[in-house]
Amino acid sequence: MTEIIVVVGTITLFFLLTKLYQRFPYPLMIPLVTTTLLSIVILLLFDIPYPTYMAGGEWLQKMLGPAVVALAYPLYNQRDIIMKYKISILSGIVIAMVTGLVTVFMLLKWIGVSESWMLTAIPKSLTTPVGMQVSETIGGIPPLTAVFVMIAGFVGAIIGPFVIKYGKIESAVSRGVSVGSASHGVGLVKLKDYGEQELSVGSLSMGLTAIIGAFLCPLFVYLLL
Repeated sequence: MTEIIVVVGTITLFFLLTKLYQRFPYPLMIPLVTTTLLSIVILLLFDIPYPTYMAGGEWLQKMLGPAVVALAYPLYNQRDIIMKYKISILSGIVIAMVTGLVTVFMLLKWIGVSESWMLTAIPKSLTTPVGMQVSETIGGIPPLTAVFVMIAGFVGAIIGPFVIKYGKIESAVSRGVSVGSASHGVGLVKLKDYGEQELSVGSLSMGLTAIIGAFLCPLFVYLLL
């Protein structure tokens, strides 16, 4: 019974907040962000243990796989533009990956955090499953890495639209690569508002970032730590 209440309640909450976002389409109102934050508030207010919520939440988690696979459809529809700009897309992803690694390393080094925290934060730009696996490989703390991945996704989805607007980024490829490589699945939610081309390039960037990052993160740690 608990599982059903959790699944139905979470889906209903997401549906209602999606309707609210359609009426007030501001970056801070992105349904994935507001649903997550409101769910946390509800769990705290009613003193519901996390394992109790995850009794049903794990069913929603299992739906993540089919949802990611479904991104192949817009990817297929936009295959011509992807092949046309393949060099720009690939180079943009590599540059974004390297820039992300260097900036997070320098920032955490400047702050003076411990090495274990640094290793935990380095895979923040990868999708959650890959990021956690890489974190374990390089000596980080996988559950905490998942939190950093979520934060990176939320920040990118919220700030990304402002960067796109005020940076006057008109190219669908540039929008897709920048958001998809930095903010993974959460960012794709926002890219959907721009169009299918942005969503397709973004989903490709998310996948390639995970693949490239799985090689670059351990190499980066080996060279600098």
